[in-house]
Amino acid sequence: MLVSVVLNVMNEEKNIADLLDSLVIQEQPMEIVVVDAASKDRTREIVKRYAEKYPFISLHVKPGRRGESTNYGVDMAKGEIVAFIGGDCLANPFWIKELRKTISEGNGVVVGKTITLGLDAWVALDRVELYFRGKDISWPSCNEAFVKKAIIEAGKFDPWFITAEDIDLNLRVVDKGYNIVYNENAVVYHRHKSTLYRFFRQAFWNGAGRKQLTMKHGKLWSSYDPLKMFKQKTTFWSLSRLAVALLGYVAFKLFGDRPSDMKLEG
Repeated sequence: MLVSVVLNVMNEEKNIADLLDSLVIQEQPMEIVVVDAASKDRTREIVKRYAEKYPFISLHVKPGRRGESTNYGVDMAKGEIVAFIGGDCLANPFWIKELRKTISEGNGVVVGKTITLGLDAWVALDRVELYFRGKDISWPSCNEAFVKKAIIEAGKFDPWFITAEDIDLNLRVVDKGYNIVYNENAVVYHRHKSTLYRFFRQAFWNGAGRKQLTMKHGKLWSSYDPLKMFKQKTTFWSLSRLAVALLGYVAFKLFGDRPSDMKLEG
């Protein structure tokens, strides 16, 4: 099955060449659909050089929030499988092979193992899991693949989201009856934010994204695992991240716009 890797990137001049180098060696058949959300740096120039060398790379420009730009890439994708990876990531040489294998076993969605690279204190912070109908839907789209049919049936990414658009899609895909399967051999290396500003900015918008989820789908507190959250290590950085995330949550509650569609029932 053809795998379409959809990259939604913006201002990734420092990372895009490394990412593409890690993708062009993947198992064929595959294509790389790069959607640039109006970068102000040399991102498009670099991608164009790769597209000239590799015919299975295409470059598109679609400004907008992440969901809108990524949906454009999904529309351009020719593959039966659509995979996503972050612009600041690197793929293990067997990443596509492992994703394809898991999908070919009859699974609609597969997530891989993401190894975070960066400051130890930040890398050690746990992901806050969120469950819907018994499935963990908090897996990030920086290492995830879907049968394209599942994305289309779920209505693709909701462009209203600033962040958490991947969690929202996971929720709606599970609601359509698809399972999310974990494959630890589908490995992606993710560069963590490298400055205090970017660390706290990410925490703020993650909090805003969680508020967007509750505004669209209703209260989600019962979907968290409180015991696991309690067992997480309490450090200066974990408390700082939580405080800034709560600030983002409250700020979007007070000043954010409203979703246009109804809450998901069930």
